Amino acid sequence: MKILVIGGGGREHALAWKLAQSPGIQVFAAPGNPGIAQVATCVSGSPLEAAIATGADLTVVGPEAPLVAGIVDEFRACGRKIIGPSAQAARLEGSKIFAKYFFAERKIPTAEFCTANHPAEARQALDRFGFPVVLKADGLAAGKGVVIAHDRQQAESALATFSGRLVIEEYLAGDEVSFIALCDGKTALPFAATQDHKAVFDGDRGPNTGGMGAYCDPNILTASQTNEILNNVIYPTVEATHFTGFLYAGLMMTAAGPKVLEFNVRLGDPETQALLHRMASDLAPVLIAAANSELESLKLEWRTGPSVCVVLASGGYPDAYETGKPIYGIPEAEATGAMVFHAGTRQGPHYLETAGGRVLGVTATASGLPSAIEHAYAAVRAVRFDGMHYRTDIGAKGLRRSRPVQF
Repeated sequence: MKILVIGGGGREHALAWKLAQSPGIQVFAAPGNPGIAQVATCVSGSPLEAAIATGADLTVVGPEAPLVAGIVDEFRACGRKIIGPSAQAARLEGSKIFAKYFFAERKIPTAEFCTANHPAEARQALDRFGFPVVLKADGLAAGKGVVIAHDRQQAESALATFSGRLVIEEYLAGDEVSFIALCDGKTALPFAATQDHKAVFDGDRGPNTGGMGAYCDPNILTASQTNEILNNVIYPTVEATHFTGFLYAGLMMTAAGPKVLEFNVRLGDPETQALLHRMASDLAPVLIAAANSELESLKLEWRTGPSVCVVLASGGYPDAYETGKPIYGIPEAEATGAMVFHAGTRQGPHYLETAGGRVLGVTATASGLPSAIEHAYAAVRAVRFDGMHYRTDIGAKGLRRSRPVQF
């Protein structure tokens, strides 16, 4: 069977890597990247052209932009099987305003909010919720269109960088959790919970990024919390939208229970790297079942130990950064047993080079969270490129101890 992965980042490398382990599966990617090329055949052209040229039996879409643009509708109109939501359902990520009103209509727990058509109008609503207050750009922003303003000065400064429509909402306190389920239009198959690290610096300081790392640990949620999320968030959404594909609920676990911060309509990045490194189940049969609306009887198996993914970023990211920096040490990192997923790389004339803000995702799984963290950072220390920076506290929140781990 032939499976095509659309995209060329770390999430797509993890998908291709995992699918390549499935017996009888031939993996293609469009456009792919140098890491993906080690486990799949990379092809050019539009996604539909790539699917036709390769004879793909199933296509899996990684990034959000093509989903919001209607790639799933395009494929289905041509009779081709694809994993992802319709353009209508993808509005749950494509518009924060649409999503907030959807939550309100379906009584899905979320933060109190109001909307504004432009930043000047948003300024008039700043005091409605007090401070801190959360400001969100309405459209796609690659995970970076959110600002938590702790006072009016910060809010005013942030609004000066926004344009277009916004959501202004109350700040929620608690532990943030990423909860992803694969849906087939009728039911949902939950994945293990993960925790992303959005801020660029240790201790959740600095601006938001697309994600500086994630860990996947069986202790993130209890069985009771998982059922609450499924019953109050995931199942109502599937019922209302007949959602197909990956539904990602970014949640805050508050004293009043889980509340939705945002929906994404695809696998997370870097959550996917941690998830698929820890997943014991064969991924291909699960995707095939989802495409055929046959998920109801399936369950996923997970390794008992947790996994940790540390993102190595270009100097200056998430602001301006340079590319074309030679990358060294990946073979040495993988010799430790870790996996290095390529996110923003390209093959230069002489060396593998940086080609994006988030360059690599160094991922390891071990018997316990402390050892998984140690394993991941041991592999990180083998890699180097000019300007490389990363957080040193990925997974530390999960250790449940009073002092931070030092690396």
